[in-house]
Amino acid sequence: MYKIISLIIALGAVLGLRAADPWSTDYTYSQCRGSLMPYPTEINPAVFPDTLVPVFINHVGRHGARYPASAANCLKLAKWLAKADSLNTLTPAGRRLQKLNETVMARSDGQWGALDSLGMAEQRAIATRMFYNFGEAFSKAKGGATISAISSYSPRCMMSMFSFVHQLDRMDNRINFTTSSGRVNSALMRPFDIDESYIEFRRSDATKEAYESVYDMICPTAPARKLFGERYPFKDDKEQREMSLTAYYVVAGCAAMSLEADASAYFTREEFNALWACFNLRQYLQRTATTISTIPADIASDLLLDLVTTTDNFISGASTDAACLRFGHAETLMPLLSLMRLSGCYYMTNYFDTVAQHWRDFYVVPMAANLQMILFKSTKSGKYYLRVDLNETPVPLQPNSSELYLPWATAREYLTHCLGY
Repeated sequence: MYKIISLIIALGAVLGLRAADPWSTDYTYSQCRGSLMPYPTEINPAVFPDTLVPVFINHVGRHGARYPASAANCLKLAKWLAKADSLNTLTPAGRRLQKLNETVMARSDGQWGALDSLGMAEQRAIATRMFYNFGEAFSKAKGGATISAISSYSPRCMMSMFSFVHQLDRMDNRINFTTSSGRVNSALMRPFDIDESYIEFRRSDATKEAYESVYDMICPTAPARKLFGERYPFKDDKEQREMSLTAYYVVAGCAAMSLEADASAYFTREEFNALWACFNLRQYLQRTATTISTIPADIASDLLLDLVTTTDNFISGASTDAACLRFGHAETLMPLLSLMRLSGCYYMTNYFDTVAQHWRDFYVVPMAANLQMILFKSTKSGKYYLRVDLNETPVPLQPNSSELYLPWATAREYLTHCLGY
């Protein structure tokens, strides 16, 4: 009897652990597009105390929705699909995927990585809301406010900047703009290209073991068999995982190029969650501070210092800019938000199978993701207060705090602490 009870307890413990698998998630198909997901369309109107007046805005934005960054995944997928077709193992779902893949390649021809019309619309919408929500910052200057804007050398970032400032100009053509784009801005917008410590970190494969330990455990092989056929001559499980993840990349990226693709036609929700978790983990390990290394976040130090300095310059009168706009990449924002330790953007753990529960790229960096640091002035005391918005939603700056409006001196002290000063 004792043995039977022990067996029941042991079995219950195993089943309980399976039910509470830390890597098991149930996000929607849309969310599981991850950082390939278009910017949210439902944004709550900005509200703030009537005793505070917005006077200055720092904005760091990712480019808007785009065509696939390159043809690499489409070409790999096309090769496998063609082989399955020639061997007569291609399934009906695989044939649908083949047509979708051909459509993606045809529409992206000559446009790989370019900003899509949806991406332009995303930037215009964010600019419009900025003007209506914080327009008092632009209306105080005599003869029109001054706004400076920079972007990385990437054409999709340049076009994002131009779409944004063009919309602001339409809202008020008295605004005076100065814009800059190119490699001259790489220290702020593309430090991942030039920071030697980060380049060495990426070369070292420091995150490889952590990634593969989770990837080998959760990346599903079933989608490959459902698409290419049970009789397809797969080399091994590793190849099936690679084929499944490549198909995921192609399908997940369709929405950003305004192409409808029903992910449920190729993946169950559980499979799509698992494939997203692999994609999500790779970004977390390579682009944020982790227990392996803080280098991926440290590369944003120059950018964070620039945010502090430009705010100081406005307060001191050294600068008359009403807003400083910056346009970069997901790889620009992920390190910055991690360095600032914003809730949901910074997660330290030795259990990497829990990452999908706590750090989610679709929350942190959807297409056109942005950080806005809005400086307010009190009509009563004349003091300055800072509010931080992530994707146009106010978030507490300091960990373990619910305070949204911090005196600038307090916010500055925290931000410089993040910089190690």
